[in-house]
Amino acid sequence: MYTTMLRIRRFEEKVVELFAQGKIPGFVHSYIGEEAVAAGACAALEPTDYITSTHRGHGHLIAKGGDLKYMMAELYGKKTGYCKGKGGSMHIADVDLGILGANGIVGAGIPIATGAALSSYLQKNGRVALCFFSDGASNRGTFHEGINMASIWKLPVVFLCENNMYGISMPQKRGMAIEDIADRASAYGIPGVVVDGNDVIAVYEAVKEAVKRARSGGGPTLIEAKTARWRGHFEGDPQIYRTPEEIEEWKKKCPIKRFEEKLLKMGVLNEEKIKEIEDMIAKEIDEAVKFAEESPYPEPEEALEDVYA
Repeated sequence: MYTTMLRIRRFEEKVVELFAQGKIPGFVHSYIGEEAVAAGACAALEPTDYITSTHRGHGHLIAKGGDLKYMMAELYGKKTGYCKGKGGSMHIADVDLGILGANGIVGAGIPIATGAALSSYLQKNGRVALCFFSDGASNRGTFHEGINMASIWKLPVVFLCENNMYGISMPQKRGMAIEDIADRASAYGIPGVVVDGNDVIAVYEAVKEAVKRARSGGGPTLIEAKTARWRGHFEGDPQIYRTPEEIEEWKKKCPIKRFEEKLLKMGVLNEEKIKEIEDMIAKEIDEAVKFAEESPYPEPEEALEDVYA
């Protein structure tokens, strides 16, 4: 989980750098600061399980086993990307890895995850679907419809809210009258769990328990992981809606540094091993950028390929 978090952080830092250089088109929504949620949650899944993601999905994809080369190529809009360059940052999918797609529509992954869980239930294949979404999505109809259906049919799905406390620029307290989104679970008769989203072990343990419940026929769980993004809603967001002091306070709670200190104290890590991991990830990212930059763009006539409705 430490390596996964570090891989997400370094990938995102490189993406931010490349976007600023004008090499990546479209929008980029950084996951920096929230790495513990993706790493802890996906570590609790089996390789055959499903995930649905959000517009801020790079971390989810890496944690589920996404290949950095194909991810970077997709961000560049290149033909060798996961979606042949047609999806970009917000729409990466790899069905073979159980990644049913990132999604630019807030809350759209919830019914998709519910549907995947229904298919697992009907096919009795033992697979669990884990749905990443954020606090703003919990105000949408898809959230309530999806959880209601999953709860009455006891579908094998885990709803994981990454509560970064801002719906774009609007703070949570202006959009809902409750402090804990997990409280909404009681309306559907399912467990609601609040967890420190910057503690990777806490996330792993909460999701592990929810996955166990889902796989054994106990139905869904709603987990709320409280965390924060360090950067704006999107790259270029001036963040006039929050203070620099607030961001600095969250940086002091860095999930990677926190876990690293724990592992050093336990003797699991040492400085030599940390450097080895950093060097390995740096090489992976260099190779991903090279692969993306040397890959071709799709031809104009390919725009209508792979289109379905």
